[in-house]
Amino acid sequence: MTDMQTLYLLVPLAPLAGAIIAGLFGKAIGRSGAHIVTILGVAVAFAASVVIYQDVAAGNTFNGTVYTWMQAGGITFEVGFLIDSLTVMMMLVVTFVSLMVHIYTIGYMHDDPGYQRFFSYISLFTFSMLMLVMSNNFLQLFFGWEAVGLVSYLLIGFWYKRPTAIYANLKAFLVNRVGDFGFLLGIGLIAAYAGSLNYAEVFAMADRLAAQDMAVTGWPLITAICICLFIGAMGKSAQVPLHVWLPDSMEGPTPISALIHAATMVTAGIFMVARMSPLFELSDAALSFVLVIGATTALFMGFLGIVQHDIKRVVAYSTLSQLGYMTVALGVSAYSAAVFHLMTHAFFKALLFLGAGSVIIGMHHDQDMRNMGGLWKYMPVTWLTSLIGSLALIGFPFFSGFYSKDSIIEAVHAADIPGAGYALFCVLAGVFVTAFYSFRMYFLVFHGEERFGKAHAVHHDDAHADDEHHHGLAPGQKPHESPWVVTVPLVLLAIPSVLIGFFTIEPMLFGQWFKDVIFVADNHVGLSELAANFHGPVGMALHGLQTAPFWLAMAGVVTAWFFYMKRPDIPAAIQRSFAPLYTLLENKYYFDRFNELLFAAGARLLGRGLWKGGDQALIDGAAVNGTAKLVGWVAQASRLLQTGHIYQYAFAMIIGVFVLLTFWFNRG
Repeated sequence: MTDMQTLYLLVPLAPLAGAIIAGLFGKAIGRSGAHIVTILGVAVAFAASVVIYQDVAAGNTFNGTVYTWMQAGGITFEVGFLIDSLTVMMMLVVTFVSLMVHIYTIGYMHDDPGYQRFFSYISLFTFSMLMLVMSNNFLQLFFGWEAVGLVSYLLIGFWYKRPTAIYANLKAFLVNRVGDFGFLLGIGLIAAYAGSLNYAEVFAMADRLAAQDMAVTGWPLITAICICLFIGAMGKSAQVPLHVWLPDSMEGPTPISALIHAATMVTAGIFMVARMSPLFELSDAALSFVLVIGATTALFMGFLGIVQHDIKRVVAYSTLSQLGYMTVALGVSAYSAAVFHLMTHAFFKALLFLGAGSVIIGMHHDQDMRNMGGLWKYMPVTWLTSLIGSLALIGFPFFSGFYSKDSIIEAVHAADIPGAGYALFCVLAGVFVTAFYSFRMYFLVFHGEERFGKAHAVHHDDAHADDEHHHGLAPGQKPHESPWVVTVPLVLLAIPSVLIGFFTIEPMLFGQWFKDVIFVADNHVGLSELAANFHGPVGMALHGLQTAPFWLAMAGVVTAWFFYMKRPDIPAAIQRSFAPLYTLLENKYYFDRFNELLFAAGARLLGRGLWKGGDQALIDGAAVNGTAKLVGWVAQASRLLQTGHIYQYAFAMIIGVFVLLTFWFNRG
């Protein structure tokens, strides 16, 4: 094994070692020991990822087997690594954001009794995500896919004494099982028709797969494979209608919101589709399906962010909307733009989540924005970094989000895939909506009237009134800036939120960074039109000041400022005038209600039918109790023959012998 291969192993195994030590020996090593070993593990993984990045940048890649598990039916089941430019970009993002979250957690979870357990979980989560992105085969991909789902279940329900947290983690687990069922079907189709689970071997047979139809349905095989794989991505990356788990997952501690919903789990679906570009490029039907789902998510989930009062839920719906933008980019074959936005989004969204957590600390765990206002005077670092994150989110020129979001909008504008017109409307309208809800949150939290520390100000719409983690400031109390272990990660995340897009757009979108990694068919123009007009990041940003997305974003910011700083009576009047629409948004388009009435009630009905008809009537009634009753009936009938008279027994024997002899001679 070479030195580089040892480094490849070190990246996932270092966080795993930290998770095992903190999880199994947490009481022995104490709170300090738990965060030291897990932070050290993730720091080692990040340092190794930097070295691997330099090696890949020098032109070296790796695709090989680390461990062969077994061979069955001509298919090899193995653990293997594929180290290329896409992998190493994901490794850097995952390990850096995870490292920031680990450091931040020291301050956020300082007084929590589950301190060691929490560090074990987040380190295990990092290991799972790294195994997913480094895989070179579908078996390992599925292992990482399911592992991040399992650990997210543990993390979302970390405060397991809260009924809302238990409901949220079960919801996340069950909704992801729906998506994962489709994902498993897609992998099964690949195994059945390609006879391999190795990426390179499957991609080499892509044209042959595209020429085949499904045996029973007659559907194009490649379309069926791609749609099944994307259904898995819909669950993991929270696309409509499998998005319902993500807002409720805010029940977990804030560091988890940043880790799961910024850089890791929810981006797994985007990464997977980009990795599968050689397959998706062969099915325009699958790409149109991806495009429409992403566009719908980008716009309609953004609307829900407008009516939220919980600071974390606003950021959660923002995540849904931005994932929609990434999915739209995948649908128009702009895979590099999708993963570029994935990278920039990871930094500024982690920054916004951790900034929200810092506000929650300062507000003594009150998350209701109606109880905030004027915090910029008390929390200057949190205020400034949150402003940077908000500007990156709305795509303000020169910030990282501008380069990635505008690239997606331009790619959609140039695309001719069916559904591109609808998608263009959604992503443009989404620019205004994103700016409006982002700066609504920013103004309500950091500016305007100070609404905290007042007995009449506390709202409990989110069922946290009885929760020890959401008690808020007492009358007369003032907010405070968070400790350095919280603010330092904010500053370190703010830097790439400003700069990373400027320095990486050219190699990632228009250079050779993803050459031989992401494949785009000749008939899919994708980013080619934008590439022809690209004159450097400065020119793009200056041109961006004249474009429709910039003015839509500014309109959203100004509208939010006017509504919530100058005329707060206007939103209230709009709410009264459009009460049915507000009710629709407040109830999240009734997706949850629909699922409860159709799927949950249907499952309960089916379960009751199986219980009553199958278990009680068939198994217990007919098989178990029925057998006993039959034996009883036979015994009852046999008792009638037991008279105790010897002459009756002798007569029966003579008749029996007579019948037997008659049967025997007739047979002869």
